[in-house]
Amino acid sequence: MEKFKINILCSLVFALFKSLSYVVKFKPVNVPEIDQFIIALWHAHQCVLYGVKNKHLLNVLISKSNDGEIVARAAEGLGLKTIRGSYGRKGAEATLKLIEKLEQGENIAITVDGPKGPARVVKKGIVNIAKISQVPIIPLVWHSASKCFLKFSSWDSFRFPMGAMQTVALYGDPIYVPSDCDEDGIEFYRKKVEDELHRIEKNLLENYDEYLKS
Repeated sequence: MEKFKINILCSLVFALFKSLSYVVKFKPVNVPEIDQFIIALWHAHQCVLYGVKNKHLLNVLISKSNDGEIVARAAEGLGLKTIRGSYGRKGAEATLKLIEKLEQGENIAITVDGPKGPARVVKKGIVNIAKISQVPIIPLVWHSASKCFLKFSSWDSFRFPMGAMQTVALYGDPIYVPSDCDEDGIEFYRKKVEDELHRIEKNLLENYDEYLKS
């Protein structure tokens, strides 16, 4: 019975995501001219991934929970690839899968403050992956002035678009982590990713109208 409910919810969520993909428009700004990257984004900004080009090469890490199953099926239906699990010390298997995808020439995306927060605090797992793979980290945020959002009372204040809207997806500059980075260096680059996400988010909020018109 539980599996049946999940299948029904998956179908409904996919239908919703599919319909919104036609009316929610992402305008990309400062897109990096590199072939391979690791996208770093806040847990609350997951919807921006549906505006990323070449989604067939993008692998997204999603939890193994029932909620994650619903999100994963919807994501796969819209062309994204998914890896189930968590990264870091407690998610070694998922971390290895992410690195394997990078070795195969594909890209990955990680919600750097997920899956349970604290909100807008980067965890160091993404830095370790960048160090091992020697693939740069690209911070990514998005914003829309529209009021057509479903707001969740979750730890990350997640918002889901529920109607036609124009949004801006702002990319940060690539962050390269040296292969000989020690623990102090890992912390330095963890903070660098965090600071860059805060910087571009502030930039986007302040200059949204200009980016939309340009």
